[in-house]
Amino acid sequence: MKTSKSLLIVGASRGLGLALAHEFLKRGWNVVGTVRAEKTKLHDLLVEFNGKLRIETVDITIPEQVRELKARLSGTSFDLLFVSAGVANKNGMSEPIGQTSTEEFIRVMVANTLSPMRVLEVFSDAVRLGGTIGVMSSGQGSIADNETGGNDVYRASKAALNMLMRSFAARQEKDRTLLLLAPGWVKTDMGGSDARFTIEEVTPQIVDTILAQEGKTGLHYLDRFGKTVRW
Repeated sequence: MKTSKSLLIVGASRGLGLALAHEFLKRGWNVVGTVRAEKTKLHDLLVEFNGKLRIETVDITIPEQVRELKARLSGTSFDLLFVSAGVANKNGMSEPIGQTSTEEFIRVMVANTLSPMRVLEVFSDAVRLGGTIGVMSSGQGSIADNETGGNDVYRASKAALNMLMRSFAARQEKDRTLLLLAPGWVKTDMGGSDARFTIEEVTPQIVDTILAQEGKTGLHYLDRFGKTVRW
């Protein structure tokens, strides 16, 4: 499949971010993927997708590095901006909120909530009119669907991300699609080996859903099948 479309995916060194970058490359997209290390599995794709993949190094928790990345990509426009970066609690996602240190709470919220929104604020004007701006959320960010509790800090970080995307959407002109994507429980370093689905199962579904939202302006909170998730 040939296409001239372009993607900036933030957090593409491993897990779903890496898998999404690979899937878009296979579909003919030009991809700029960001990593934090000099050698990652994303680098292994450079030979196979020569000329289609560009790798940039950035730590999005450091605002200066985000601005420097924007300067390096000056003049480049994208059809899709997607932020996949995120972290879990160091002591395990099941750690109760009352046992979470202030430092760990701040670390998770900065990585999962504040930093993705900073990227969107800085790069939104690099997304063409009619393009898509998305972030990796989670079904655990749904307040309405939280009937079991658990994973307190991670849930809070994704719920806060959803709220800030609401605010971001309210301030944006209605000429781009805004997307919160809940991929489901996937076997990744974060999801763990007990997760229900493999990366290979869910990645094409996620990409199909992202692409299906093209031109549907406004904010959408969807699972990987395109079904609306309750706020």
